Amino acid sequence: MIAIYPGSFDPITLGHLDIIERGSRLFKQVIVAVLRNPNKTPLFTVEKRLEQISLSTQHLPNVRVDSFDGLTVKYAQIQQAQVLLRGLRAVSDFEIELQMAHTNNTLSTEIETVFLATSNEYSFLSSSVVKEIARFGGSVDHLVPPHIALDIYQCYNLKSLI
Repeated sequence: MIAIYPGSFDPITLGHLDIIERGSRLFKQVIVAVLRNPNKTPLFTVEKRLEQISLSTQHLPNVRVDSFDGLTVKYAQIQQAQVLLRGLRAVSDFEIELQMAHTNNTLSTEIETVFLATSNEYSFLSSSVVKEIARFGGSVDHLVPPHIALDIYQCYNLKSLI
């Protein structure tokens, strides 16, 4: 069974990687799919995020990294995926994700959404939190892989943390 784990991953966090690693044990293949969203102004280009994710998941042989635009369900159909993989941190995530799962189901009844609860140590973590901490000069070493922390510090010109 093929699962799509869609998101912006700007940047990918240890919480995302937790979901990817656990998903890779459940599914034959996991495609981490970076959404090209013209409505957002990302910290990193799509190409840089693909590179970051590839490096972060290189130890997982059944994980592939790709990008897409448009509807996630359409992308999943093109990839012949049966599952959309989503992580849940809190009740607020559940409400949003459940609505999205129901919406996706109206577009394709052949694709199921599978939710994985984020591990406790990452329940507070989001890409927005990482960027906010770095923007104000804080260390994100404990929130993202080392190579991504360096990329973030360079973006915010935090030479003292490199």
